[in-house]
Amino acid sequence: MFGLEPHVLLLLGICLLAACAFEFVNGFHDTANAVATVIYTNTLRPWVAVVWSAFWNFIGVFAGGIGVAMGIVYLLPVESLIDQNVYHGISMVGALIVAAIIWNVGTWYYGIPSSSSHALIGSILGVGIAFSLLPGGKGAAVNWSKAGESGLALILGPLLGFTLTIIMMFLLKRFSPSKAIFKEPHKRKPPPLFIRLTLITTCTLVSFFHGSNDGQKGVGLIMLILIGIVPVHFALDSNKNPLDLRDSIAKVEYVMGRINRTELSAADQKLYTEMQAQTADLDRVFTGKTKVEELPEQARFEIRRDILLLANRGKKLLGSPSLSLSTADRETYTKSIDQMKSFTDYAPWQVLLMVSLSLALGTMIGWQRIVKTIGERIGKEHLTYAQGASSELVAAIMIGASTQLSLPSSTTHVLSSAIAGSMVANRGVKNLNPQMVRSIALAWVLTLPVTMVLAGGLFLLFRYISG
Repeated sequence: MFGLEPHVLLLLGICLLAACAFEFVNGFHDTANAVATVIYTNTLRPWVAVVWSAFWNFIGVFAGGIGVAMGIVYLLPVESLIDQNVYHGISMVGALIVAAIIWNVGTWYYGIPSSSSHALIGSILGVGIAFSLLPGGKGAAVNWSKAGESGLALILGPLLGFTLTIIMMFLLKRFSPSKAIFKEPHKRKPPPLFIRLTLITTCTLVSFFHGSNDGQKGVGLIMLILIGIVPVHFALDSNKNPLDLRDSIAKVEYVMGRINRTELSAADQKLYTEMQAQTADLDRVFTGKTKVEELPEQARFEIRRDILLLANRGKKLLGSPSLSLSTADRETYTKSIDQMKSFTDYAPWQVLLMVSLSLALGTMIGWQRIVKTIGERIGKEHLTYAQGASSELVAAIMIGASTQLSLPSSTTHVLSSAIAGSMVANRGVKNLNPQMVRSIALAWVLTLPVTMVLAGGLFLLFRYISG
């Protein structure tokens, strides 16, 4: 299978199983974020809540697209890391998966809401940095531009969640005709019908958007594994028609032909020359081919690399102040590059199914520890109906917006911050539980450095063992 030796195929299977385990852990680690309010307020029975949440997580994975997934893939520019030693690819993906799982399970065990997104991104960065330290490492083993975007999104999410929930609680207090929503939930009785429907709706939204965002991280992780270990089969989308790519290459060449090279700086002229070489190479390889299967197997990964380098260099060239190009030509170039990247930015439906099932199954297990933290331990008072509904609605909006922007979002941190905001809205900062807030904040601060060091160390160890 895939032309791999039996023991390498076994290692590939173990890596894929570990990726599913990560998404499974993500499911039971983050389940409480979606079901905490409906369980805590007796809106739904626990088993009904987790099954309902699991279903919407499953749907969310298929509906969320692959923007976030590709953001995860491009954090670690695998095109610059892969060599002919398949064990090095296994070392790379094995280290980042194991490190992320260790941190997720550890924080779950102690009932601390911690971000699976932070853990995965920290592990990816750790592997990239460790690679750059190896003899012969290419130095630029992390896409710092993409890492900066992801980091900013993960930082702003909780801050906005905290602020927006305070505003929403203020609006509810000001305009809500019902005072029942501000009461502490009865220990055994369900809330009034309209409150139940509201809480079920917000639970559904958080579950769906969690699947659409966090599920994509699992998709990106599995694509990293497949591209890193069996690039011949997964470097390009085999369902695409090479004639479409040839048409896009021709349009890119047309736009490049309209550039006045004499206007370009020395650095831009170098970019232009490199782009010409890549389009010429792509033209040569795709001539006479009507199916991806007809492309030389060993050339497929090089084609992927050419497309991505062409996209990156073109982006730099278009942003140069020395380039004069019409708006129409810029649009033609951008659309053509997007068409070319559809060959590289994809995920087979089987990968989506693996991730959605893993996430859904994980969602149905292990929710008890963190539900209590969300409901009782973030603030000094028990969570009210209004606090639960406003927190989850804000979290759903934040996560959904991140997915639309192809940015990762930490469901855990956004919702925990929103809960904290709802507590502050009631009685000010003194209403927060300082010990739990410190624990959550400490986990937030430590996740990236700990997972980076852990994943980097494991990567170097695995590389040493694999030779």
